Amino acid sequence: MALGAQRCNVLFTIIRQGMTLALIGCGLGVILAVVLTRVVSSLLYGVTPTDPLTFALTVLLLSAVAFVSCWLPARRAAKIDPMVALRCE
Repeated sequence: MALGAQRCNVLFTIIRQGMTLALIGCGLGVILAVVLTRVVSSLLYGVTPTDPLTFALTVLLLSAVAFVSCWLPARRAAKIDPMVALRCE
């Protein structure tokens, strides 16, 4: 913000960077989970190893948690006065 960024730009940039990493992790996790279904298929009861609803709900839950964990610090960073931040450096 000290270099001319608007509050919404700071908020969007922080959330975008965090969510990019979270979604890459979710994608890799789903791929790895599908690959490892043979290993855990004997441990599951009442659910098929590749249940799409379970995968979708897990990705949605993890994405929601990642969004909140990105949004809270982004909101705090967007509220800070640029001069206060520069003085701390």
